[in-house]
Amino acid sequence: MTLWGGRFGGEMSDVTRWFTGDTSDRRLLRFDIEGSMAHVTMLGDAGIIDTEDAAILIGGLEEILDASDDFEFRETDEDVHTAVERRLGELVGDVAARLHTGRSRNDQVALDLRLYMRNAADERTAQLAEWAETLATFAERTTDVLIPTYTHLQQAQVTSLGNHLLAYAWMAVRDLGRFADCALRLNESPLGAGASAGSTLPLDREQVAESLGMLRPIPNTLDAVGSRDFVAEYVFCCAQAMVNLSRFAEEIILWSTAEFGWVRLGDDVSTGSSALPHKRNPDIAELVRGRAATLVGDVSAILALQKGLPLAYNRDLQEDKRIVFHADDVLAGSVAAMSALLDGIEFSPPVPGAETTALDLAEGLVRRGVPFREAHSIVGRLVRTLEDDGRRLAETTVGDLDAIDPRFETADLDLLDPVSSRSDSPQSVRDQVAALRDRLGRSTG
Repeated sequence: MTLWGGRFGGEMSDVTRWFTGDTSDRRLLRFDIEGSMAHVTMLGDAGIIDTEDAAILIGGLEEILDASDDFEFRETDEDVHTAVERRLGELVGDVAARLHTGRSRNDQVALDLRLYMRNAADERTAQLAEWAETLATFAERTTDVLIPTYTHLQQAQVTSLGNHLLAYAWMAVRDLGRFADCALRLNESPLGAGASAGSTLPLDREQVAESLGMLRPIPNTLDAVGSRDFVAEYVFCCAQAMVNLSRFAEEIILWSTAEFGWVRLGDDVSTGSSALPHKRNPDIAELVRGRAATLVGDVSAILALQKGLPLAYNRDLQEDKRIVFHADDVLAGSVAAMSALLDGIEFSPPVPGAETTALDLAEGLVRRGVPFREAHSIVGRLVRTLEDDGRRLAETTVGDLDAIDPRFETADLDLLDPVSSRSDSPQSVRDQVAALRDRLGRSTG
């Protein structure tokens, strides 16, 4: 079934039907029905169709919605819109022909997509909030587990594993905030824009928007049907969240190596090698890292899709659904997988080396009035001297300090203890967790 054909004398070829058809939009079924119900109600209230016909149409659409989990699509259905109208005709007869009054597939699909993405944004927000809470819970358990921070992948300063995990929790809070912001711009109704410039019928666009719980109709009809910046924004939100997950995945991969030895992956979240009996592979983390790359591609694809399109609607925009569905599915699956991975990890990082206290030693001199740049150079000479002697900073003696600079004191040896050097405290981690949970409550409440 197609929603057009009167001006054509022949049938569409099989190759045209195959190439121009779209089965990816079938997941929009529920939203297409909900939008159609709001549209039909408005048509009846405005007197554009008989109220009796409107009631019949609503009844048929409700029947389709109730059975939507078992909806049978046919190969001849050009898209989800034609499938719904075809099934409606089977249920209510000729009155189904009134369903499309005052509407085009152009504004219809734009509405369906916005409704889908509004719902998906709520789901991703809730999912990311749960992920942030999972990280916060692990942070509470690891307030006293000390690790080095890294810059340039070289050990830098001392912090707690809890503080490190909270960095990713805060990223997740920003990610869910982006989805919440995006949802505000999604929540406007394009219905009534028609093919491009509206309709001569007295449509009540405000009623439709209100009945769908949307903020307002989109003011410009060409913009309503011809723009997909809202899709690009949503896909970017997915991609940024995936990039943040990928960064954590990369650290899990590093930490699980024999060289790091920080974590042990549980049997339930590991895989083995077909050739190497000893292997315990972090495949979940590696796949998250890999799939993040595909979402970077999705962002490029949706931007490129729009860049050369004149107003208003062009069939190129049919491809937007595949992009957004892929981005949304990958993020949803990756958050769930990373949550399972974290639950199956045992952390046992070694105590950081004394080199992570070098800044503390320099700042000890600063407290005695030595300019920081000079103090930095003094400690640098100490490190170099020890390295030349085949020793580590932990092996520094009072004699080493005196030989480098007389302003060092014996008590400065105490500054070389990584345990006392940590940049945070257990209480500061707990305070962060409380602040994060407060933010989550305000973001999702």
